[in-house]
Amino acid sequence: MRKSAVVLVSFVFLSVLTALAQFPPPIVSPEVSSDGHVTFRFNSPNAAKVQVSIEGQTKPVDMQKDEKGIWSVTVGPYEPDIYGYSIIQDGQPLIDPSNQLMKPNLLFTQSAVHIPGPPATTSWEVNDIPHGELHHQFFHSKIADDNRDFYVYTPPNYDPRAKQEYPVLYLLHGYSDDASGWSAVGHANVILDNLINQGKAKPMIVVMPLGYGDMEVIRRGWGTWQDKELTWRNFTRFTDILLSEVIPQVEQEYHVKKDRESRAIAGLSMGGAESLFTGLNHQDKFAWVGAFSSGGIDNRDFATEFPGVDTNTNKKLKLLWIACGTEDRLIDVNRQFKSWLKDKGVQYTSIETPGMHDWMVWRRNLTNLAPLLFR
Repeated sequence: MRKSAVVLVSFVFLSVLTALAQFPPPIVSPEVSSDGHVTFRFNSPNAAKVQVSIEGQTKPVDMQKDEKGIWSVTVGPYEPDIYGYSIIQDGQPLIDPSNQLMKPNLLFTQSAVHIPGPPATTSWEVNDIPHGELHHQFFHSKIADDNRDFYVYTPPNYDPRAKQEYPVLYLLHGYSDDASGWSAVGHANVILDNLINQGKAKPMIVVMPLGYGDMEVIRRGWGTWQDKELTWRNFTRFTDILLSEVIPQVEQEYHVKKDRESRAIAGLSMGGAESLFTGLNHQDKFAWVGAFSSGGIDNRDFATEFPGVDTNTNKKLKLLWIACGTEDRLIDVNRQFKSWLKDKGVQYTSIETPGMHDWMVWRRNLTNLAPLLFR
């Protein structure tokens, strides 16, 4: 009996190995070389054309098909960073099925490729240092009449039982992102860990809320920005939700300082515009305002959108920081806004760096802004 059992087990084992051998080897994609080159591969024998579209590039790159139907291309070298990308099969953008690293988004989810950089000098690389914690919070918004979430970063050594209070940065995502945008894609918690450990930034709490006052802006898609009434409703309701629902919950559950000089607001794209709308129109609540690649501000009506902005703003704000990539399509309206501020006698810090409307610019914006806050 024992011999028969051994023979049976061996037969089953060999059968499994034979079955597995019939499957093709897994495709490695993306494959990152030590010199920053990246090889993408995609299995699609029947496709007529396959390309890869990479964040930060203006045009997709054509891939070539081999005799097995595997499309591939090697590109680069790339600077250390985290790049979103899509495989485009016959005009249809797809995620890379061979890659588990994702760039989540409400309208356009992409895959992502990580080009490692020197941990000591690349702010979004995870280092062997003390780390803060990322908390996921939920609440029902009476203003929006829906259930929503926000993320909270607490710095290393934060103790909920202690009495030490921290300044707080409200960090806003862009259009089509969700509340996880700054942590899942922007790696804000890692950036703050590194800056705090290096002594470059003060320990702070960072709150990353859902940035929509009206979810209709997502349901309508990218055409929503043509509807000025909806755009304005989205911004004003978001401000109301932040001031009357999110901030009170944060201040009840976390040890944060409640004075205006210990409260900052900053964001990217749509979140940059919301930071300007909320921060500049509520200077009694925020003393630090940062905007990255702001989208949604209307160059035809700055005076109506920012009625309280004048030379007195210089006495109230510790910092007004406006950044944008020079290849960003929004650079013109940002420059027009800065020109309007100058005409009003309002002081601001202008940051223009190479780059497009992408996360490679915004991670560096946060890296450069955070050390300036709460000084």
